[in-house]
Amino acid sequence: MKLKGRVGIVTGATKGIGLACAQEFAKEGAKIVLAGRSEDLGQEAARQINAGGREAIYVKCDVSKSNEVAHLVEKAVQTYGRVDIMVSNAGVNDRAEFLDVTEENWDRVIDTNLKGVFLCGQYAAKQMVKQGSGGVIINMSSVMAVLGLKEQVAYCASKGGINQLTKAMALGLIDKGIRVNAIGPGPVLTELMKRVAHDQEVMKKVLLRTPMGRIASCEEIGRVDGYVQGRHREHDRQGAEQEPGQKRKWRASPRLCGRPRRTAGPRYATGPRRVARPGRFARLRRGCRLLTHGIHSLIRTGSR
Repeated sequence: MKLKGRVGIVTGATKGIGLACAQEFAKEGAKIVLAGRSEDLGQEAARQINAGGREAIYVKCDVSKSNEVAHLVEKAVQTYGRVDIMVSNAGVNDRAEFLDVTEENWDRVIDTNLKGVFLCGQYAAKQMVKQGSGGVIINMSSVMAVLGLKEQVAYCASKGGINQLTKAMALGLIDKGIRVNAIGPGPVLTELMKRVAHDQEVMKKVLLRTPMGRIASCEEIGRVDGYVQGRHREHDRQGAEQEPGQKRKWRASPRLCGRPRRTAGPRYATGPRRVARPGRFARLRRGCRLLTHGIHSLIRTGSR
C-alpha cells in the first residue's frame, strides 16, 4: 500500500470524481477526510470506506469560505494528527452564454472553483510546512482550461485560472518539499454529464472533440490521482524514503529554481572531461536555420 500512514483531504468527495479519488487513496492505505456540502452523501461515503477496513471521516465544508476550510484542516489534524495530501476537487458549473452570465452566476462559479482551490491549497500547505515533512497538493482542473465553450464562460475562466494558480503554487512551495500538480480531465461520466447523456446532439458534439471517442469514468480519474500522489515518495528530493512525521530539510532542483548547475567539485575533478553535445532540439533548430538559409539562397539565385 503506497500511501500507508498518509492522511489525505479530498474536497467535493461525496460523489463523482472526488469520491473515486477518496476510494483510491483509501485502497492504497491513506486515512481520508471527505469534504462536501451534502451531509447525507458524505456520511454514506465515509461509511462505505470504513466498511472496507479503511479509515475515513466526513466534514461538511463550503470551500469558498475561509473559516470552513480552516476548520476542515484543523479537523483532519485533530483526528489523524497531520495532513499529507490535499485534493481540491470541489467544483460547480452554470451553463450560460457570455451575454447571459449574471454576476451571481459568475461569483458562484469563481468562488467555488478558483477561490476554493486557493483557500484549500493555502491552509493545507501551511499545515504541511508546520509538519516539516512535505506533502502533495492536487488541483482538479479541466480540458476547459485550454478549450473554450460559449455556454461555459465562468467555468472555462475558473479552470484556466486553476492552471496558472497551480504553476505559481508549485514554484512557491517546491523549496518546502510540497509538490503541486493539476489534473485536467476531458468529459467524465459525472452526475452533470448523466443529465445530458440522453441528448444525442449534445453527446455527438462531446464525442467529436474527444480523441478516444468515449466518456471517461470517475474511477479512471481517481486512478490518475492515485498515480500522481503515489509518485511523491519516488520523487523525494533527497533520494531516501520519507516516513510520515519525520522532518527534513528540503532542497529544490537547481533547474526549477533557476540556479546554475554545479560544474566544479570532487565529483567533476576526476575522469576524462566530457565535451557537451547539443541536445536534440538544439540540433533540430540548427537544421531549421540551415534549411531556411538554403531556401533564401535558392530564391536569391533564381531572381538573378
